[in-house]
Amino acid sequence: MRQRSDGEVTEHYVVAVAAAVFRDGRVLAMRRSATRDAGPGLWETLSGRLRLAEDPADAVAREIAEECGLRVRVRSRPVTAYQAQRAGEPMVVVVYRADAESGEVVRTAEHDAHAWLTPDEFAATSTLAPLVRAVFAAAALPDG
Repeated sequence: MRQRSDGEVTEHYVVAVAAAVFRDGRVLAMRRSATRDAGPGLWETLSGRLRLAEDPADAVAREIAEECGLRVRVRSRPVTAYQAQRAGEPMVVVVYRADAESGEVVRTAEHDAHAWLTPDEFAATSTLAPLVRAVFAAAALPDG
């Protein structure tokens, strides 16, 4: 929270995107490396913060390319958005669905494991309830 010059307290949110990447009805789950400052060992989807003046759809495509190297088609409309906390900072996460077109997952140092899971398997693996709900919503979208 920050206090403006007129005394009003305002919240500033970090804006992030997440990608529910699907292949053959399964979502790509990534486990955060033990060395990560936030959420070590946590199973999630690909995600990252927006850069200044970056379009959210461009940010999700960039994050997918940076974090796993798959060729994907990102759906143009977000699936959902939710509020979360990361290291005590309030953040808004905008979730997109992407469909894997080609390639194999190449992990970076950010993640130490990955798996292609059904939405039910993802729900049993991840502790991030809003993200689990987003994966089910993304899975329910029609193909294409």
